[in-house]
Order: sequence, then structure tokens, then C-alpha cells
Amino acid sequence: MSPKIKDINRRLGELATEWKSFDLRQYSDNRHVFRRETISFVHSSDVIGRDEDKENIISMLMKPSGDQNVPVIPIVGLGGLGKTTLAQLAFNDDRVTSLFPLKIWICVSDEFDLSRLLKLIIQSVNKGERCDDSTLDALQARLRSLLNDKKFLLVLDDVWNENKAKWVELRNLLRPTDGFSPSKIIVTTRSLNVAPIMSSIPPYILKGLPLEDCLTLFTKWAFNDGDERHYPNLIRIGEEIVKKCKGVPLADELYVSDRVICLWMANGLLEHPKQNQEWEDVGKRYLNELLSRCLIQMEQDFWSYFTFKMHDLVHDLALDVSQKECKTVNSEAETVDENVRHLLLCDGKLVGVPRVLEEMKNVRTYLRALGLRKSPLMALPNSIGTLKHLRDLDLGGCRSKRELPRSFDKLRRLQSLNLGGTGLKQLPDSVQRLIELRHLVITIKTTHLKEIRAGCWTSLQYLELRCCMELECLPEGMQYLKSLRTLVLKHCDSLVSLPRSLKFLSKLEHLEIVGCLRINLKMELEEEEKDLQLSLKTLSLTLRITCLKRFATIASSRIFFHFAAITNSVLSKLVRSTSMATESHFS
Repeated sequence: MSPKIKDINRRLGELATEWKSFDLRQYSDNRHVFRRETISFVHSSDVIGRDEDKENIISMLMKPSGDQNVPVIPIVGLGGLGKTTLAQLAFNDDRVTSLFPLKIWICVSDEFDLSRLLKLIIQSVNKGERCDDSTLDALQARLRSLLNDKKFLLVLDDVWNENKAKWVELRNLLRPTDGFSPSKIIVTTRSLNVAPIMSSIPPYILKGLPLEDCLTLFTKWAFNDGDERHYPNLIRIGEEIVKKCKGVPLADELYVSDRVICLWMANGLLEHPKQNQEWEDVGKRYLNELLSRCLIQMEQDFWSYFTFKMHDLVHDLALDVSQKECKTVNSEAETVDENVRHLLLCDGKLVGVPRVLEEMKNVRTYLRALGLRKSPLMALPNSIGTLKHLRDLDLGGCRSKRELPRSFDKLRRLQSLNLGGTGLKQLPDSVQRLIELRHLVITIKTTHLKEIRAGCWTSLQYLELRCCMELECLPEGMQYLKSLRTLVLKHCDSLVSLPRSLKFLSKLEHLEIVGCLRINLKMELEEEEKDLQLSLKTLSLTLRITCLKRFATIASSRIFFHFAAITNSVLSKLVRSTSMATESHFS
């Protein structure tokens, strides 16, 4: 290490010398911010495909309000989707003009400054007359005299402010002195965080245009009227462009939040968690930030995780930023760049050891994530133990895989392991020796799992047993999973009960049971268990429709027995003993 440190110091010295030679100085960033400006007028003939959205917004404007605060209608969506255009369409509609004698259009942009906004509103009401009042007190007095409890429509376009205090200051100046407010406000924003700050009304989420409307709009702006028929080749190119942009909606690919967070952890992309936080919490915060900025869009919320889509342009940007760190290869690939940290082997013909793992020492040194999902690979090579930095291994759907190699326990840095849908007969001891494991999915062909030993899987956050058809009970030693927050049991048809040791899992927040037809959840708490301090937030129970029909034929009362047992003997006690409310979902 000593020569390496000396070499680093030498290079730092060279950089310092080079820095001085350029005579670089540090300045505070006083660059002028150029505000975006928008206007209230739009010609309806220039707008394609927003008729239904326009009618929906106008309908919301015409509903009577029963609040002293001025009702706010937030329009939320990606940049360039047409939020401003939609607001312009509603603003200029004759029905809206007759309903609101006073209409005000303000482009807010990045700077939500109360003094500036008051001056702009006063200027708009005064038909453009300049406002020279300097103090806030003078501005608010003038604004109140101008509005004088008039019925108005105010559009605040392109709002980014997430500071509720700033909004409350403006809101209080716009509310009437007495009675309910007949006025309305429309807010356009890219941020989902802005909407709940400014309004109790659910935001109007603007979607992308259909392909046909997108092509019509593209043709309208790319050609003069009628000229497009002279350029069939350009029209074909335009169609490809429109398909690529997908109307500024979202890609086809569906992502799972937990999976993305595992890959972020594997590649070291998350900042260190703060006190009382886990790495997964940091990842969820990142995803929530992307959601709030409309860079991704949630498809379905499953409580403990959610699915989402992203726009193709965002996906392309991510690929560009990642450069050579991520790579998808097939079985014929011979070389992989030495900077690759995330390798996806995608080939239905893969039946032997991938050549890149056999020959590329650099790959073995830097590899952080390895995906072999649904590979027909019969067995992993014993050399997989040389991937000492591997943190994420996905073997989901590898049905031909019957056992794991002896060297598997050498993957000590492994954080996420997916063995769902595999042909494993038993979970080997090597998996229990993976002490940094945080996310584990298992499919096993046995009636009993090996006992979990003390000191094993102490960092495990997520455990899923999937399609373990022969499994009759959960393993002994569940009480040692002190960090477990999510337990999922899916289609374990022979599972008859949950172990009493679950009562010791004080951090368990989500328990999901899907299609476990024989399970008996009637578990009476013993006297010493009645003051349990549990953290359970959601209990999700799902039975397949076909099973419900079969139950109805054989013994229809059994379903109600299951549900009654849960509600009476488990949920009622859980609600009393947990610090957070427990939610029951039965479908």
C-alpha cells in the first residue's frame, strides 16, 4: 500500500501545480436566471388532442366551492406535455369568461417571490399599468382594494415552489374577507410535491397524446399546410421520431421499485443512510424524488413497493450517463470493457459457463450485479466464488438449477439474491453464511427448510417464499431475523401455519400472504404476548378466484372462518399493540 499512497500523493501534487498554472479563481454563482415567460392566449386551431382534458378542467372550474380559501386546481405532468396549453384553452373558453369577470395570468417559474407576484397580479388587474409600490404592506392593501371580493380566475403557470409558508402568504391575501370564495385558481407544475401544498383537490395528471394525435401535431408544425404529401420519405422519418418520443408519455417497460433499489445498492449509488434509516429508505427517497419531478410515473402501489414507468428520453439519458458501466451480452461475447460493473447475460442458448466470466479477470474484479434470469444454465460454475465484489445476483426463473456450488458462501458481499422459480431441492448452508444479505427470494422443493441459526441474516430486510408447493411450515429460528421488515408468502399451497416466533420480529412492517390455501391464521395470543410492541403497517391477504369457487363448493363457511379468525384474533390485537394502524386487505 505504501507505494500506492506515494503515487496518489504524487498525482495530487501534479494536479495542484496544474491548478495554479491556470490561475483559476473561485466565485459565488451570481449568474442571472432567465425566467420562462408564457402568455394567456392560444388559438384553439393550433391545439391537437386536448378537447377532453379541456372539458374536464372547465367542469372543475364550474363546480361551486364551499371553502373560504380560493380552490386550487393543480395540473401536473412532464415538461412539454401541454400543461400550459391546457390552462390557456380553459382560460380563453367563453364559458369561463362569462363565469369569471376578472381573469389573471401569471407565469411564476423558479422564483416564488411574494412581492414580485403581487406586483404582477396588480399589473394584470390594472391592464398592464406599472406598479411602483415597494413595501409588502402597500402591495397587499392595493391588491385587496382592486380585488374587493370580486370573482376571479387566477392562473399560476409553471410553479416550482415547495415551501408551503410562501404559498400560505399569497393564499391569505387572495381569500375573501368573509364568506365562501367564488373564485378559482389553476396551477400548472411538473412537481407532484407542489400539488398537495397548494390544494386539497387531487391533481389533474396530464397524460401523453395518442400516436395518431402526435403524428398530426408533428406534421402540422413540420410542414406548411398541404406540403406533407410532397415529402413521403420525410413523413416516414417523422413517424419514427414520433414513435420514439411516444407523445412525451412513457416507455413500455415496467420497473419494480424494490428491484431498482437493490441495483442502486449493488452499484454504490446511494448515499449513506442517516440515523434510524436503512439503505432501502434512502432508495425510496430517491424514487419519491423522481416521482415528484415527473421523471417516472407510478403504475400501481403495492404498499411495500410499487411499479413504475419512465419516459424513453429519461431512459436514454440514463444509458448515456452510465456509459460503459452497464452491459448486456449474449453467450458468444468474448470481451467486456474493464469498467463494467453491471452485467446482464441475455441469451436463451446459454447452457454452459459464460465465456466472459471464465476469461475476463477485470469483470470478476469489478462486477457488482449479475443477472441470469430465466437462463437454461444447468449449474453455476464453482468459479463464481471469485466474484468477491458481487452484491446482486438474480437467478429468478432458472428452473434447471438444482443446487448451488460449494463456493457460493464466498460471495460475502452479496446483498440481494433471487432464487425464485428455481429447481432447488434444499437451501444450502452456504446461503445462511451470506451475512450481508438484505433481500432474499426463495423457491424450494421440500417440506421443511433448515433452521435459521443465530447470527445469520441479521441484516435481512425482505424475505419472500414463492411457489414452495411442498413447504408445510416456516423454518425454526425466525426470531433471529431482527431486521426483517417485509415477509411475503406466495402460493405455498401446503403451508398450514405461521410460527409463533414471528412475535419477536419487532421491525416487521409488511406481511403479505397470497394463495396459501391451507394456512390457518387463528393464533390466540398468550398472556405474556398481549403487550407486544410490533411495527406492522399492512397485512395483505389474497385468495385466487378459482380457490374461492372450490371453497364455496366444498365448505363455503371455511372462507369466512379464515377471515373471521384473522380479524377477531389477530388484527384486533395487532391494532391495540402496534404504534401504527394495521391495514387489512382481503380480495
